[in-house]
Amino acid sequence: MNNADAATTRATDEGAAEPVQLSVIALDDDADFRDYVRVVLEGEGHNVRVAATPDELFEQCEQKLPDIVLLDIKMGRHTGEEVLAEIRTRWPRLCVIVVTGYPSLETMRQTFKQDVYDYIAKPFSLEELRATLNQAAAEFNLGGRPQDRLRALLGRQIRLARTERTWTLKDLSEASGVSVSQLSSIERGAHMPSLESLLAISQALGMQPSTWLEAAGF
Repeated sequence: MNNADAATTRATDEGAAEPVQLSVIALDDDADFRDYVRVVLEGEGHNVRVAATPDELFEQCEQKLPDIVLLDIKMGRHTGEEVLAEIRTRWPRLCVIVVTGYPSLETMRQTFKQDVYDYIAKPFSLEELRATLNQAAAEFNLGGRPQDRLRALLGRQIRLARTERTWTLKDLSEASGVSVSQLSSIERGAHMPSLESLLAISQALGMQPSTWLEAAGF
C-alpha cells in the first residue's frame, strides 16, 4: 500500500481498516456530469453534493464546508477562475481540484497559481479520480478526526511560515526554544504542539496562533 492509500484508511478498535469518507461538492454546468460524479463517488462511499452554478456552490459551502471541491473551469458564462478566486477569498485552505474538458498547459499554469491541489482533464477514469482524491486526502489529512486534521494543518502552517522566512528547523529552534526534533515532529503532523510550544513558535515567527487555527477551520 502506498502512502496515499495508507493515509485514506483509519484503524478501527478491532484493528481493521475502513476507507475514509470524504465530503465532496462538484460544480459543473453539465447535468449528466453532475449525475455521473454523484453516482460514482457515492458508490465509493463518499458524501457528495452537486451544484450547477457558483451561487449554489457558495450556498452549500456556507451550510457545511466540504473536504474537497471539484471545480469545472469552463462553465459557459461562468468562469472557473472567478469561482476559484472567490473560494480562496472565503475559504483559503479549502482543497480544490479543477476538472475541465478543455485542458491546456496555460490553463493549468494559471489555475495552479491560485493554489489548486490538482488538475484533471475530462474524460477521466474512475481510477484516476480515485487516485487524485486519495492523494488529496493524504496531503490534507481529510476525512479524519478533527484533532487529527488540526494536528496536520497546524504542522503545515508552521512549516509554511518558517519556509517563508527561509529559516531552517535549527533557526526556529533557537528562536523559540523548542527542540529541533520536536519541531520536526510537529511540522510532520505526528504530534500536536502543547499550548506553551505553540505560543513560543508563533511568537518566534511573528504570527498569531489564532490565524493558524482559523486557517485550519477552528
